Amino acid sequence: MKKTGFILIIVGFLAAAYSTALDIVTTDWMLFVPAALAAAMGVWFVKRATHGEAKSARVLSANQAELTESLQNIVSNLEQMQAEGEATPIDALREEIDARLREDLRRFAEARQSLVHLFGLQTYAEIMSSFATGERYVNRIWSASADGYNQEARNYLERAADQFRNARQQLQSATG
Repeated sequence: MKKTGFILIIVGFLAAAYSTALDIVTTDWMLFVPAALAAAMGVWFVKRATHGEAKSARVLSANQAELTESLQNIVSNLEQMQAEGEATPIDALREEIDARLREDLRRFAEARQSLVHLFGLQTYAEIMSSFATGERYVNRIWSASADGYNQEARNYLERAADQFRNARQQLQSATG
């Protein structure tokens, strides 16, 4: 169904574009309208197929594992970075963030839509609020370390860890 949708989109848009290029003054509406409708139907097919895939039990289960694991890794790495404290030079903090956190932040973000299907919109909003705040704090740590603000970077390290712990706790509560 998805492949058919993409074919309809391609053929529909090409035919619609062709119909407008036949004459510079007028448009052949008898060709343009069916072509545009075919493209629109293709978009509908792709959206429907994608929505169905996102709700499949296999995808939801895999994404739930991704969400749980990535949040756990983020919290563990932030706590480890806090424990290392002053042992990590401020200049190296950026590289530590990139090496330890970026992949798990990306994994969580890619799987986040499953939260709605698994737990509902309210739970999604609560978890994502904490996650997004934590992610902003991580970006603030990175910026503060780049600018040489050691104490600010250390303070936001604690704040980020708190936000991700909160998101992890909310996810654990939702999973039961």
